[in-house]
Amino acid sequence: MKRLISTGSPFEASIGYSRAVVCDGWVFVAGTTGYDYDTMVMPTSVADQCRNALNTIASALNEAGASLSDVVRVRYILPDPADWPACWPVTSEVFGEVRPAATMISAGLQEPEMKIEIEVTARLPQG
Repeated sequence: MKRLISTGSPFEASIGYSRAVVCDGWVFVAGTTGYDYDTMVMPTSVADQCRNALNTIASALNEAGASLSDVVRVRYILPDPADWPACWPVTSEVFGEVRPAATMISAGLQEPEMKIEIEVTARLPQG
């Protein structure tokens, strides 16, 4: 059985995707950027965008019945690889103990103000 989770972002409806999909004990969270989805404001700092993205991901995981500690795989996508070190304190705070498998990719993102996009896969807790 598949369950879809949405943040209500206008991108989800116009592009045709879910923030997260829960299926067979797994939670697949779509690439998430640093918008504050309540206000649709994008911070200028890559670290603030990283923090917002991880907060959005945490909310989606929570709705799915998981948490950031259940993440087993994370992909970071940044247009400018020079921005990546500014994110390390944020990612270390969130994943320092969890230590999921991770990849950082440099690629263009959908909008010029987007400095980071984060995608995760988590395993639902047993029990």
